[in-house]
Amino acid sequence: MGINKTVSVLGLGRMGSALASALVDAGYDVTVWNRSDKPAPPNTKRAATPEEAFKSDVVVTCLSTYDVQEPLLTNEIKTLVNLTSGTPEEARATAEWAKANGVEYVDGVIMAVPQQIGTKQARILYSGQQEHHVLQAFGEPVHVGDDPGMAALYDLALLGIMWSAFGGYLQAVALLGTAGVTPQQFTPAAVDFLNEMGTLLPEMGEETQHKNYETDVSALDINVAGLRMLAEASRQQGIDTTVPQALHDLFQRAQANGHGAHSIASVIEVIR
Repeated sequence: MGINKTVSVLGLGRMGSALASALVDAGYDVTVWNRSDKPAPPNTKRAATPEEAFKSDVVVTCLSTYDVQEPLLTNEIKTLVNLTSGTPEEARATAEWAKANGVEYVDGVIMAVPQQIGTKQARILYSGQQEHHVLQAFGEPVHVGDDPGMAALYDLALLGIMWSAFGGYLQAVALLGTAGVTPQQFTPAAVDFLNEMGTLLPEMGEETQHKNYETDVSALDINVAGLRMLAEASRQQGIDTTVPQALHDLFQRAQANGHGAHSIASVIEVIR
């Protein structure tokens, strides 16, 4: 596995600190650097400057944005494992920079919370032509394509599902809260419902691929009416209507485009 390699981690937020600790646990010689004087994880060495950190065989970046990362990049870096979150275009631009400067480059995203780093529960999605052994210290590496921007695209796609689900859950908690129902009372039903909804995704994906939206289950017309009722009930109960109203308006556009008798999957035609 190459555990005698030296690795530097740039960025000591919660995630960066977890990455550094996982590398120590995996037997690496770890140096850390951060713009502020955050405490360094145990058994790591603190670099006074980024240039000092670049002396390591591998540099792992986990910074807040690409705008923070970009000024730090230099051809003094031998191998860059980029775990900074951003857009696919930012990842591709960094890959181009690495190629032009003779820097070995791996682009990845972390699908885990800091407490999961170093366990099999952590998925590290990476893209590009090659893996790097340090990824194995963080969790389970999953290759998602040769395009360097693909990991970032997967990241944002998956997070979009998460944010939408969380938004819907919080809307539901707020709505039921107006009637005195507690989250503890409601959440088990929500979890069961979401698990059931997850089983429908493969079929929905097939529909979007083949553009066959015929249905005998739940036509878009019914769902537009339901979203209108949800928005109205939210308004009547005195809570915000942004989430249901946005979905209503999106679904209604698909309805207006002739998909009223089709399945919910037909909404993708508007999104596309």
